[in-house]
Amino acid sequence: MTRYADIPKPIRSGIVVVDPERGTPQRIIVLQFNPDTLERSLAPQSAGGSGDSGGGGSGGGDRNEALRLKGPAEETWKFTAEIDATDQFEVAAPDGIHPELATLEMLVHPTTAQLREAGRLSRKGAIEISPIEMPLTLFTWGSKRVMPVRLTELSINESAFDVNLNPIRASLGIGMKVLSVSDLPAGHRGADLYMAHLAQKEQLARAARGGGLGSLGPAGGHTVMGRG
Repeated sequence: MTRYADIPKPIRSGIVVVDPERGTPQRIIVLQFNPDTLERSLAPQSAGGSGDSGGGGSGGGDRNEALRLKGPAEETWKFTAEIDATDQFEVAAPDGIHPELATLEMLVHPTTAQLREAGRLSRKGAIEISPIEMPLTLFTWGSKRVMPVRLTELSINESAFDVNLNPIRASLGIGMKVLSVSDLPAGHRGADLYMAHLAQKEQLARAARGGGLGSLGPAGGHTVMGRG
C-alpha cells in the first residue's frame, strides 16, 4: 500500500531574477500552482527572407538559401498561472495577494531609482539616455527547461477580494519570449544559459527512438532513398 508521504511532491515551475554580472539570484518567484497547459510556438529564422513563400518555388527568395537558418528559432511560451491566498491559510496575508502580483508586475517595470536616475540625466541635458536595462530573467520548468526569457505579456484577472478589497484570488496570463544568442550580446550570461538550454534539446533529441523507412511504406521508402 502506497502511503501519502511516499508520493513524490511535484516540482514547482518558477521565475528566477538573476544579476547578469555576478550570476547570483536576486529573487525567486515560485508559481503557487503549476499551469495545466503550456502553449509553445517556434518560428524558424529562415535565411530565405520574407520573399520566399515556400509555395513550391513561387517565392522570390534565393534558392541557395532555402535550407539555411540565420540563427535559432524564435520561441515563445504562453500559460495561465493561478494565485489563491485561501489555499495557504497557514501564511499570514494582511495584504492579500498584492505582494505576489507586485513581484510579477515589477518584472516589466523599471524601479523608481532607475526612473529618477533617468530623469536626473535628462535634467542635466544628456543628449542620449540609454534604455533602462532590466535584470536577467530565467524561466524554469523542471530540470530540463531552464531558459532566459523576457516577459512580453502579463494580464491579470482578479476574481475575489477580502473585506479591505485586497485581491485574494487571481489568474494571470503570462507570455514570454525565450532570449537566444540572436537577442543577447556575445559573452552575456544569458547567452551562455541559452546555449545550455539548446544543448539540452540536442541531448533529448538524440535519446528519441528513430523510425525505419519501412514504416513509410514502399513508395515512401523508395522516394527517400532516391528510387522513384
